[in-house]
Amino acid sequence: MSEITPPKPVFTTGNVPYELTGEPSPEELEAAQAADEFDAQNELASAQAELATLRAKNTELSDSYLRAKAETENARRRAEDEISKARKFALESFAESLLPVADSLEAGLAILEASPEQIREGAAATLKQLKSALERNRVIEINPAGGVRFDPHQHQAISMVPSEQDANTVVSVLQKGYLISDRVLRPALVTVSAPQ
Repeated sequence: MSEITPPKPVFTTGNVPYELTGEPSPEELEAAQAADEFDAQNELASAQAELATLRAKNTELSDSYLRAKAETENARRRAEDEISKARKFALESFAESLLPVADSLEAGLAILEASPEQIREGAAATLKQLKSALERNRVIEINPAGGVRFDPHQHQAISMVPSEQDANTVVSVLQKGYLISDRVLRPALVTVSAPQ
């Protein structure tokens, strides 16, 4: 049987491997081990420095995330408060503009011996106040004139009637419609001319 020779020890110095030829002396072994320990300590120190950097970056990102989340939550709460106040004050403004109308109606009802002309004049003045209050709050009347083209976005046809007008035009208005801020609150009820 042949004798198996053990492999020659390989050492590194500054991460450069070298192979000893022959038996290493105790000084060479000691120097090689010291170099290996030095390299291991350098790698450990480098890994620890990298870990410390990553931890600091993680802490920074976590803080940034929490700040951004808090700012978003605060902005959402402020927006909800503003929407709530806008609704509240919009309704308050609308109600305030209707108070003179209520006052006029009460004043008219307080007159017990009013003539039909006085009642009519009072009703006309009160209606004028009401229309003014609606317009101030952007509630606009939809009252198409005869011959105007039928608009399905603002008009609702109740019936089609024979007419001298062009087909699909408004013949008469049965009930006025209203817009609020360019949105249809109630369409105008109309009759429309039938095709001839």
